[in-house]
Amino acid sequence: MYTYPFINLSLTILLMKKQERGKKRKGKRIFLIVIIVAVVAFFFSILASPISENVALIKIKGTILTEKRSFFPYSATYSDEIIKAIESASGNPNIKAILLEINSPGGSAVASAEIANAIKKAKKKKLVVALIREQATSGAYWVASSCNYIVASPLSITGSIGVLANYLEIAGLLEKLNITYRRLNQGKYKDILSPYKKLSEEEKKLIEAKLKIIHDTFIKEVAENRNLSEERVENIANGLFYLGKEAKELGLIDKLGSKDEALAYIEKKLKIKARIKEYKKAKGILQSLSELAAKQAFWLGTGIGVGLKVYLQGGNYLLPTIFNEPLQPF
Repeated sequence: MYTYPFINLSLTILLMKKQERGKKRKGKRIFLIVIIVAVVAFFFSILASPISENVALIKIKGTILTEKRSFFPYSATYSDEIIKAIESASGNPNIKAILLEINSPGGSAVASAEIANAIKKAKKKKLVVALIREQATSGAYWVASSCNYIVASPLSITGSIGVLANYLEIAGLLEKLNITYRRLNQGKYKDILSPYKKLSEEEKKLIEAKLKIIHDTFIKEVAENRNLSEERVENIANGLFYLGKEAKELGLIDKLGSKDEALAYIEKKLKIKARIKEYKKAKGILQSLSELAAKQAFWLGTGIGVGLKVYLQGGNYLLPTIFNEPLQPF
């Protein structure tokens, strides 16, 4: 029997189109399953989230700076970001207290003062408590001292009330290498602290006088914040750091302990049950979407696996299977 080639070709094309339509329908069903699982996971995450936080947690970690600096090799906290978090918490009627968790060696005097001033404003509306975990020295202690109450670990280090300025001077090295530093400037002290020349005694005294102004301001702020006499603070403001236990004896902190003690103080003072809400830098939309995807990874991954299993086994509906059947790999 003779079969016309064009008939075989037509049948083949029809079969291919039918298979393609089947694949498309199958793909749409799988896509629908994924969407359903993602939506369910999203709503579950919302329902699981606490909605009545009343204590704002703001973390200060690393060197305190006013702004980001290129090639800065250490972790840092920026005053603008912390101030925004403090102001946001202060303006939130649900927040009753602010807990500053500090682990910092200090940093810029300007940045430290800016954060301290923001805390003073917030204290007019909220209770502000500082928690010193490992370290709050120099400018970080300035920040802590501006709070209503300070809790510190017995083995933490704090204090170090002093001011430091340093730089590398390579004038001697240049001299040995027979390299001459030519000074062309208007203004007698324009190149003060230049590493290419030796610091004169006159210049040294000028720099130290300016450091003393900052130091005196630091002492005055700590004395005022901690209700201590300036004379008493001056006696311990020698740049030395103190362990938590020593700081308690000197009046630099209020209580030895951890976050539990800090929260217990807040609860007792305000007669509330503390529920923490962490305030941190606002994320961009891409970062937020990425974190949301990661947060839903368990539900989504498990849901896709179970959904495909149900589909391949001829199931008609996804959700009852997810919640009623033990989740097993297929």
